[in-house]
Amino acid sequence: MNRHDAVQQIDVNDSWRGWIAENLILGGHPEALIGIMIQSGIVETSARAEMDAALRSPYLRGVSRLHNRLAKRDWVLRIQQRLNRLGPNEVPRRERLSGAAFLDEHYRRNEPVIITGMLDDCVAREKWTYDYLIGQLGGREVEVQFGREADPNYEMNSNSHKRRMPFGEYVAMVRDSGPTNDFYMTANNDGRNREALQELMADLPPLAEYLEQGRGGFFWFGPAGTITPFHHDLTNNFMIQIAGRKRVRLIAPCDTPNVYNQRHCYSQVDGRNIDLQRFPMMANVPVIECVLEPGEILFLPVGWWHFVEALDVTITVSTTHFLWDNDFYTHYPSNQDF
Repeated sequence: MNRHDAVQQIDVNDSWRGWIAENLILGGHPEALIGIMIQSGIVETSARAEMDAALRSPYLRGVSRLHNRLAKRDWVLRIQQRLNRLGPNEVPRRERLSGAAFLDEHYRRNEPVIITGMLDDCVAREKWTYDYLIGQLGGREVEVQFGREADPNYEMNSNSHKRRMPFGEYVAMVRDSGPTNDFYMTANNDGRNREALQELMADLPPLAEYLEQGRGGFFWFGPAGTITPFHHDLTNNFMIQIAGRKRVRLIAPCDTPNVYNQRHCYSQVDGRNIDLQRFPMMANVPVIECVLEPGEILFLPVGWWHFVEALDVTITVSTTHFLWDNDFYTHYPSNQDF
């Protein structure tokens, strides 16, 4: 080997020490890891000394015990994964589901359901036309997400995409545009829009079988083609579909170890085209798909991953003010890098 072919020698730094620890925890064989270090330019004596120090470290032994506890929790999750495969891979539709049945069969069991018939007399379904929204509320200043198509992480970076404008101008944009994901009024804009659009909430039925009264909801409005990427909520949620259709893809919480959740409540997996070469653990993850029609209500249980695509111009009101305990965010991890 001439001097040009030699591997440049490097020192073992804290980055390498972290790599050693992580790979030992994940089950890597010490000799195999030493071989990788040597191939990368670390002198064999240094590589072996660092490996020996890692194997003797009381810190690593402590982390190994924590890893074993997490492995036990993953085993419990896999039990539910296998049991889920014994049932139908669909979201059931229930006509005018009673509050008692909803609580017993879905809310407390953390199971999604589409409730039909509860919006049959909802005046918003006929009243909220383009002309009505422009004529009654067009002068109100609202906040909208813009520039989403230029940012692959638009949902995570939603604060940087906020823009204020007259509501009538936004309604006209939605009316006149074709399918696009570039602009969308979402729950992330609620801080500005709740007061501006509060009159609209009076056009919704109380849904007193399920919800506390007088609490309002989040207003979602956008063209066909809007996408909300895979994520999970920190509360139970109702999606009350007023206009247009939405395709929803759902993944059960027990499959969280396989959905590449490395930051907060977001997944790296594209729900439109799941790339199994890039995300091989998704190969055995059941994805439940449904189309939410106008006049239907989808119950999204806390922790369920969901991807949402508008098939038409859509108006949705979401709400979290259920009659039963819905505080699941108080004990959510404060460090959200996973």
